[in-house]
Amino acid sequence: MSAEQAMKVLVLCGPESSGKSWLSGVIQAHFGGVVVAEYVRHFIDQECRDTCYADIPTIARGQLAWEDRAREQAPPLLILDTHLLSNMLWSHALFDDCPPWLEQALLARRYDLHLLPSPQGVDWVADGQRSQPDLNDRQRFFDDSLAWLKRHHQAHQILEGNWPQRQLRALQAVAMLLNIDAPSCPTEC
Repeated sequence: MSAEQAMKVLVLCGPESSGKSWLSGVIQAHFGGVVVAEYVRHFIDQECRDTCYADIPTIARGQLAWEDRAREQAPPLLILDTHLLSNMLWSHALFDDCPPWLEQALLARRYDLHLLPSPQGVDWVADGQRSQPDLNDRQRFFDDSLAWLKRHHQAHQILEGNWPQRQLRALQAVAMLLNIDAPSCPTEC
């Protein structure tokens, strides 16, 4: 088996302000691996403006390029803070359209597990780039993410509860993915 075949690819996907980036760091600190950040955040920082529909292909290609560079390293665990599913859903949410090649590119790649944090039970935190303070909007994004994962038979686990509970469930899911002993619940669960 090649190193790339042995590599486990984990994706954190779903609505903003639900703990994806935080969990990426927690998972990396616990298990090691390589984290790939959200390209769109880099894009917005560089451009200093809101995105428009014409930016979607550039953002998606940037995300894929970052992912491909990390895949070339073939770490035992590759942790994606997002992938093209978010690009697709945001494109539909913001512009009522999406370049069709995004879904084709997404389905052409292997992802071993998607962790999908719920927007329920945690507060939305503004950070200058987030745009869905309304829980109903974040819930719709979660529901759309879950529907896509189910429709395309993608392995996934929903993360609910408070921050310690999400952390524990994420670490347990990754331990199972890596076929190692899972951490037990700390007292604050």
